[in-house]
Amino acid sequence: MPGVRFRVLGPLEAEGERGPVNLKGPRHRAVLARLLIARGRAVPVSWLIDDLWDDPPEGALGAVQTFVGALRKALEPGRPPRTPARLLVTAPPGYAVRAEQDAVDAWRFEAALGEAPGLPPEKAFALLDEALALWRGPAYAEFAEEDWARGEASRLNELRLLGVERRAEAALALGRAAEVVPELEAHVAAHPLREDARRLLALALYKAERQADALAVLRDARTMLNTELGLDPGEALRRLENDIFAQAPHLTAQPVPTPDARPFVGRAEELAALEQFAAGGSRLALISGDPGAGKTALLGELNRRLGPRIKVLDDMQWADEAELAELIEAGSVPHVGAYRSTEITPALADALGRAARLEPLRIHLGGLSEPEVRELIASVAYEEVDERTAKAIHRRSSGNPFFVRELVRLYEAQGDLDGVPAGVRDVIRHRLAALPEAARTVLRQAAVIGTDVDLDVLIGLNGDEDRVLDAVEPALLMGFLAESGPERLRFEHALVREALYDDISQARRSRWHARAAELIERLRPEDVAVIAEHLIRASTRATADRAAHYARLAAERAESRFAPHEAARLWRETVAALDRAGDTDVRARLEATMGMVRALAVTGDLDAARRHRAEAIRRAEELGDPLFTAQVIGSFDVPANWPVGDDADDAREVAEAAERTLAALPPGRDAERARLLATIAMELRADAGERGRAAARESEEIARRLDDPTVLAFALNARFMQSFERAGMAPERARIGAELVELATRHGLVPFEVLGHMILIQARAALADFAAADEEAFAADRLAEQHEIPLVGVFTEWYAAMRAADEPAYRRAAVRLAGTGMRGVEDGLLSLALLCLRLQGDDIPVLDDADYGPYEPWTRPLILLSHGKRAEAAACDIPESPHDLLFELRTCLHALVAIELGDRAAMQRLHTALLPAAAELAGAGSGMVTLRPVAYYLERLATSLGRPPEGDPARG
Repeated sequence: MPGVRFRVLGPLEAEGERGPVNLKGPRHRAVLARLLIARGRAVPVSWLIDDLWDDPPEGALGAVQTFVGALRKALEPGRPPRTPARLLVTAPPGYAVRAEQDAVDAWRFEAALGEAPGLPPEKAFALLDEALALWRGPAYAEFAEEDWARGEASRLNELRLLGVERRAEAALALGRAAEVVPELEAHVAAHPLREDARRLLALALYKAERQADALAVLRDARTMLNTELGLDPGEALRRLENDIFAQAPHLTAQPVPTPDARPFVGRAEELAALEQFAAGGSRLALISGDPGAGKTALLGELNRRLGPRIKVLDDMQWADEAELAELIEAGSVPHVGAYRSTEITPALADALGRAARLEPLRIHLGGLSEPEVRELIASVAYEEVDERTAKAIHRRSSGNPFFVRELVRLYEAQGDLDGVPAGVRDVIRHRLAALPEAARTVLRQAAVIGTDVDLDVLIGLNGDEDRVLDAVEPALLMGFLAESGPERLRFEHALVREALYDDISQARRSRWHARAAELIERLRPEDVAVIAEHLIRASTRATADRAAHYARLAAERAESRFAPHEAARLWRETVAALDRAGDTDVRARLEATMGMVRALAVTGDLDAARRHRAEAIRRAEELGDPLFTAQVIGSFDVPANWPVGDDADDAREVAEAAERTLAALPPGRDAERARLLATIAMELRADAGERGRAAARESEEIARRLDDPTVLAFALNARFMQSFERAGMAPERARIGAELVELATRHGLVPFEVLGHMILIQARAALADFAAADEEAFAADRLAEQHEIPLVGVFTEWYAAMRAADEPAYRRAAVRLAGTGMRGVEDGLLSLALLCLRLQGDDIPVLDDADYGPYEPWTRPLILLSHGKRAEAAACDIPESPHDLLFELRTCLHALVAIELGDRAAMQRLHTALLPAAAELAGAGSGMVTLRPVAYYLERLATSLGRPPEGDPARG
């Protein structure tokens, strides 16, 4: 049985022995999901048609057959031709997926859920923990709303909730009550009608010595069930409530000792200080922090380590006077208390004052560090969270463990971090309720201003200085705000601000933003990004002109510091504001559109960039102003490192428009002329004619004369695109790359600095200087990570796969390339790379079903020869290779065919063409795929021609 594993607990994925499987388009994926839901049973073709289309087209049957055929190729890539499929099989009257029980994550999860109840607690916990880790989001996430998937998805999601509760039950049996409380609190908040979840939470709180909280959970359950459903709590909840009132001994029975299945995260210094305190004979330690900071978890870990050697009191803010007095008047056993620093009751304030004479150890729990947050995420997430998301969680949570857990659950539920988790929102609303309404209004106005709040702007927005100052005092005490200067405030947690902001009506929010923009414009007119943000969020026609003005200024500043994602957003907002204003200034809109196009291209949205660019050039030409049109065309100075275009028709139209504009350009406009020439050279990159090379040379000459670094960088990119007129030009391209890096570094041109490194990866690899190429790849990745340039990683991952000469690595790289819009790079590249891997041996490989795309004229004869079809191979018309990064590779493939067929004329021609590249690796100049050294193929050609090989340069 083929070793394919399927993941449906989240987005549909499949992975085979060669790595991730490309499951093609949405209907291909739907067919596979529909068959997996059937669990090996046949699904009639008529059902598949009805499930895929509301109104099936005429060729629906053929389409389903096509989808199945493509899936079979993807799932069983090594299956010999005309042999029956073993995984996705024909099962009249339709199809079925015959996968092993452990090949589908949902099936493994169900098996674990059924097995756990019969196991000891430690084994049950470990099994359920592992099973729940299989979940990466809602079951059959992309199909959950389809009629055919809804029932199965709902059933599996319900089983996950049961799994969470059974794991919590196992944790309680192991004596880990304090650890499981936060998870159960979030679980109950998300699913308030699940009585067993509330039972477990109340039991966990009681076992963690939080009796009052446990009873409050049970009271809330009674109220909610009665209010929402008109029902009384079930038997289990009623029995637990009676047992808690009676303090039944079985509730606190000691668990069987067992090692922790999940490590305690962070707080190493605090734990060390507390352990030293307990060993040193001190009497009292006090732990404070915000709600959710991890005080209870810290006490639980301390209690686990020290046991009867200490006595603890959690949630001192809710303790009565007798409990506080007992803590302060500690006897021979050290006492440790914990309280919320944002909720100091009069009784607690008095107790803290009396405790001062004991000189207690005081520990305040701030936020976890970023590495600690990543560790916490790893311990609670169902799937691996990428580094960028982990950083965002750390930033938004400020390291508060409760907020971190809630954000992870939000991310897993919806695939992003948009919005405030329900559990966090409820906690914040509860805390806000303690403030007067006037103070809450001031906090909402502060939330509109931003995370950092200028007190003068807040007073101006509210209109009453005393009311603002009266509101700020309790907000500071309760930990909502902190002072960052005499006139500056900031929200302690981004999530607090977001929760406040979300509770403001849209109409009020819009007016407050408009007023804030006016105030900042008067107080700090140079702060254009903040003014722009407020005007964008005001989103009214009255503010649209100013929004467009400031958004454009902010976008230009974002470009100047190379923040492409921010620039793209601000250029889009500029265009939207101009549209909202009904502005008839076509030029302003076109300039904003081209700014957006540049940013979209850099951030990886190439299809959108091409579409908007073509429209902008067309509209600019209609104005009849050659100079303005030249500025529109020349503004697209986005670096490119692949000399095959993604859209030939689009490239031709842009080149033709640039030629027309160049002819009409008035004299004396050298910068515009250089940019137009560079554009022509860039767009004619796949053209074998002389015009592209001539345009690149003239552009470079003008740019050097102008001494303009941005124009010169663009011209050097154009020259690179036209540096393929013959084989063996890697040294020349290396010189271009080195000059680009030096020029861009000196003048802060980050995109061209990245381009220089990318060109050097290719050139150094072609020359087999992989140590230098590795350094360039590292530098490119570092810049890409720093400035969030996603497409760079696509190329460097392909380079790493080429270096590793590893098929799974190539397949992973191909998955990353798919969907980038770089069709000129993607088409046929994976098949070519795998063919080249196999050609490192002496035999010609058989890869019948591979899609070679534009490389087929050079690969098809090899396939035919591998089947012994010499006549058909000889009949193939192999063209001369296009002159690009793969010129040497295609020519070497042609050489293999010519040698096999004994075609002397072709061998002589190919030997001459390859000779200048004798010191290079065939294809490695692409930085993505490679064959053997060119010298190897030259020697074979020379031998077949009867020539002495010593005439060739040294072979690498």
